[in-house]
Amino acid sequence: MIISIIVKKLKNAVTDLLPIVLVIAFFQIFVLKQPLPQMGEVIFGTLLVVAGLSLFVQGLEMGLFPIGEAMAHALAKKGSIFWLLFFAFTLGFSTTVAEPALLAVTAEAAEIASKSGLINPGKESLNQYAFGLRITVAFSVGLAILIGVMRIIRGWPIHYLIISGYVVVMLMSIIAPKEIIGLAYDAGGVTTSTITVPLVAALGVGLASSIKGRSPLVDGFGLIAFASLLPIIFVMGYGLVMFG
Repeated sequence: MIISIIVKKLKNAVTDLLPIVLVIAFFQIFVLKQPLPQMGEVIFGTLLVVAGLSLFVQGLEMGLFPIGEAMAHALAKKGSIFWLLFFAFTLGFSTTVAEPALLAVTAEAAEIASKSGLINPGKESLNQYAFGLRITVAFSVGLAILIGVMRIIRGWPIHYLIISGYVVVMLMSIIAPKEIIGLAYDAGGVTTSTITVPLVAALGVGLASSIKGRSPLVDGFGLIAFASLLPIIFVMGYGLVMFG
């Protein structure tokens, strides 16, 4: 039984990675017409990716999804909107502030800003700029999850909120410093991490399942959209403060 489950997970991982492998192989063989460098390491690394992806998906199914749904059910049953919203904010903030992709992007952004003369080249200035970006993005994600949970509780139509948010994004893009606009749009992508997405999705589905009159399919999803939208607005606001 265990062996069949392992084989099934590995087969699914191979199926998911196969399009990527085929694309790389096609361009390497027919376009570049060169063999892959360090073929042994590439094959070994691919096998590690397959094994890691299989374990990751299994971990989501066994751990993160049940945790998110169970906590949503428990908080909804408790009947305290304050604690539910506080949990939503802290979940979004804590899972984002230590996100490796966000750390890498903010560090790179600080380096580029320094070379462009926007901030002082000193190490302390670089760290302050990168830290400010991290906290801004993490706070915006926490607020986004809070708004998404409030939407589920109140039954607000999601398209009104999303359209309004992107109207604000477009208006801020007109007045925001050009040096921050591209980074702001990228910040909306790096926040949706491998930990945040499953936990937040499970939170939304569990909450919608616990509230009478809410549909897990209609109301349970959409939290990730807010988590991608608000960082764009907040990072452009951060740029307005930093660069005027």
